[in-house]
Amino acid sequence: MQSNSLVLDRVSKQFDNPQRPGETLRVLDNIRLDVRAGEFVSIVGASGCGKSTLLRLLLGLDQAFDGQILLGGKPIRGTGLERGIVFQDHRLFPWLTVRENIAVGLKNSPLSAREKTEAVREHLALVGLEAFADAYPQQISGGMAQRVAIARGLVNRPSVLLLDEPFGALDALTRTRLQNELQGIWARERITMVLVTHDVDEAVFLGDRVVVMQPNPGRIRRVLDVDLPRPRNRSDSAFITLRDDLLSDFIAPGQA
Repeated sequence: MQSNSLVLDRVSKQFDNPQRPGETLRVLDNIRLDVRAGEFVSIVGASGCGKSTLLRLLLGLDQAFDGQILLGGKPIRGTGLERGIVFQDHRLFPWLTVRENIAVGLKNSPLSAREKTEAVREHLALVGLEAFADAYPQQISGGMAQRVAIARGLVNRPSVLLLDEPFGALDALTRTRLQNELQGIWARERITMVLVTHDVDEAVFLGDRVVVMQPNPGRIRRVLDVDLPRPRNRSDSAFITLRDDLLSDFIAPGQA
């Protein structure tokens, strides 16, 4: 099994019910999913379907769940350098420059100081921010800040990059541009990527497969292969057909 293949085997998760002491709320139910090495998988679902909880489990922030999650055949135990993360909020440190914020991703890396400097330089180039290396977060746009966050998530060369609604806070034009840039980065780097989103269009545009989740409790409704050439064309009839097929999962009878 390759080191960046990801297996979710009968994963379930429940929380204590704050409204009814002694009872539990099941938020994930029997999740089974194999993510191939180098694959881009989109997970889409309405609010409350457990997709963000699932991402927390993949990141290793919560160990209290049933089933198992394997990376390269080994159980995930806590956080680790082999898993990078990009959040909706870029979470940059305002007192650090762009270069220094990317370097934060190497804090626990075994690389030498020279190797870290080179890694930061390479990832500044990867996201096209060489000219802004010495700028501070307040001096750059929201889209640029999110590119810094992507570079920070990749700088450790993780086996898997997890993306939690990474473009959700951006305007439509910036979001579209960054989706194109992320698609290009994935095509060059071939790092396994798992995207959580509520945006069906984004899920189809970026994913090799789209995992559709439904709530109460969160479970996989279906998995759709996106057999479209890259780079993707949103106005292509095949793209529109796939997108509309997925959208139908979220439209109740009588709402169309």
